[in-house]
Amino acid sequence: MSIYRTRRSLKPVAMDSAREVPRALLLELLEDAQWAPTHGLTQPWRFQVFTGAARERLAGGLQAIYDATTPAAKRDEQKRAKLAVAPRTAPVVIALAAKVVPGGKIPEWEEIAAVSCAVQNLALSAHERGLGGYWSTPPAACAPEFAAWLGLDATHRMLGLFYLGWPRAGEAAPESTRGAPGERVVFHDV
Repeated sequence: MSIYRTRRSLKPVAMDSAREVPRALLLELLEDAQWAPTHGLTQPWRFQVFTGAARERLAGGLQAIYDATTPAAKRDEQKRAKLAVAPRTAPVVIALAAKVVPGGKIPEWEEIAAVSCAVQNLALSAHERGLGGYWSTPPAACAPEFAAWLGLDATHRMLGLFYLGWPRAGEAAPESTRGAPGERVVFHDV
C-alpha cells in the first residue's frame, strides 16, 4: 500500500519525547519539502525548526501571544495550557510561514497552497522514514504577532506548527478511511 494511503497524523502526545530526530534526517525531510510545486519558483515556504531547549522558549512565546491576542472574556485555560504542553512533548516543532508579496505576480492564495504542498511533502517524507507528524493551527501560531515573535516581517503569513517525532513504542497508527473517489470527482468526457 502506498505512503499516501498509510500516512496518518500523529499527535504530539503519541510521540516519544525522549527520542531525538537527528539533524541530518531533519535536513533530508526539509529538502523533500522544498520540492513542492511553486508558481514562478518563488519557494514561499519559511520553516523555523525548534528542537531541544528551544521548544521551551517556543511554548512560552505561544502562551504570551495567546495572552496578548485573546480577550480576557474568551480565554480558555485548557487551550492556553495546551500551547505549553505540545511543544515540550514533540521532539521537533516547525513553525510554518508563507512569504507573500502583496500585489505581486503570484497571488497570496497560490503561495499558501505551495506551502501546503511543501508540508504534505514533509509529512510523507517523515512517514516514509517511520516518523509521525501533526499539523496544528492554534490561533496563536497563526497570528501576525507570532510572525513578529519569530523575527519575520509583515509579508509572512503564519500557517501554524508541524509537530514531528517518532511514535512511542507500542503506539498503533491511527486508523482512517476515505470515501470512494466517485463521491467527490466528476468526469466530463464530452
